[in-house]
Amino acid sequence: MNSFQAQILTPEGSLFDGDVKGVQVPGVLGSFEVKTLHADIISTLDIGLILVRNADGSNQYYSVSGGFVEVHDNKLTLLAEAAEPVEEIDVERAKEAKQRAKERLDAEDKDVDKKRARKALKRAENRIKLSMKFSVSTQ
Repeated sequence: MNSFQAQILTPEGSLFDGDVKGVQVPGVLGSFEVKTLHADIISTLDIGLILVRNADGSNQYYSVSGGFVEVHDNKLTLLAEAAEPVEEIDVERAKEAKQRAKERLDAEDKDVDKKRARKALKRAENRIKLSMKFSVSTQ
């Protein structure tokens, strides 16, 4: 048994469902990879990259904005707050989101939620970085 079942779910539906050799995820305490017969685990995800190593040897890359991952009985279930394949990232939209977040962080308005703005900035920067990093290899 060299592969296991993995599923990536978002509020919009299933993003991935298939046999994999491994899945690398951005845990809040650091990135880690789940492979066949991994110990059962539940972990919180940070903003970052999901790398899916398909059973056929190909790789898929996803931007994720946090969530949870569970591994149980050789099956991985990832529940993402938001996720998308890197090749589908709208870079212009991400740049606009980055600019809005920066403006909110620079605002003197005490009603601006700075923690939320910092998280929005981190999400936008992650999407831009991943799009640029994988744009050549995914197209």
